[in-house]
Amino acid sequence: MSARVDGTVGCVGLGNMGRALAANLVASEHAVVAYDAAGAERAPEGVTFVDGVAAVARGADVVVLSLPDGAASEQVARAIVATGGRRTTDVVDTSTIGVRAAERVSALLADDGVAYVDAPVSGGVAGARARTLTVMYAGCDDACARVEPVLAGLSDRRRRVGDRPGLAQAMKLANNFLSATALAATSEAVAFGTSVGLDMATMLDVLNDASGRSAATEDKFPNHVLTGRYASGFTSTLMAKDLALYLGAVAERAGPSSLGTATASVWEQFAAAEPGADFTRIYPFVSRES
Repeated sequence: MSARVDGTVGCVGLGNMGRALAANLVASEHAVVAYDAAGAERAPEGVTFVDGVAAVARGADVVVLSLPDGAASEQVARAIVATGGRRTTDVVDTSTIGVRAAERVSALLADDGVAYVDAPVSGGVAGARARTLTVMYAGCDDACARVEPVLAGLSDRRRRVGDRPGLAQAMKLANNFLSATALAATSEAVAFGTSVGLDMATMLDVLNDASGRSAATEDKFPNHVLTGRYASGFTSTLMAKDLALYLGAVAERAGPSSLGTATASVWEQFAAAEPGADFTRIYPFVSRES
């Protein structure tokens, strides 16, 4: 457990991930106030739900964002800086919003004296609940030091990857590109194997003892595909969005993108066919397509 912050932590966004992160903060003995546009029913036990972003900004020293995209993060940031009697000095953004959006939000907040720590997460809702979620974060030294107790409240796995916002977004986008590629490629490989008579469980056992091993073979397939649960807590739509952000960032730097383009195309098709589906359902989608 982390030491309690001398002050209240705010949370804006209580979706699947935001709710788990808020619960972790409560379990780590932080006082938490939160807001979500969907209503108070999303607030986990121990969280004080308030009636808007302004109420969070007036009640919390550090505000943690868990939002769907850059537009939402920018909207909340504008609401924070517009709040009279604001208490908030630091914002920790766990959303995946892309490099440019993180830079814009950071500049917007800095103009009004609020520090921004770019801190996207990887590991899914199950990882958040188990405190094995990886928090990759970037920001100036002072801001990172101030919010360290809050980051420690979010998860036991934390890695600072840079000294300015945007760098953690770049790290997260690279990670999600690799994750998406591995899951799509594993889906194709397993679809091939089962089509010639191999047992899926046997395939996974062998792959996990061989060079084809990945998070897809070790986690996603055994826990969600093989069991038929399909309940990782991350959606097809969000993965397609993250890959679009990745390709956009690569294009800005004229980087290599042949594999990225192919992977993004598969996920775009899946998200269009099954918007909002758990992203592990790409296996039956790929199996049908093949």
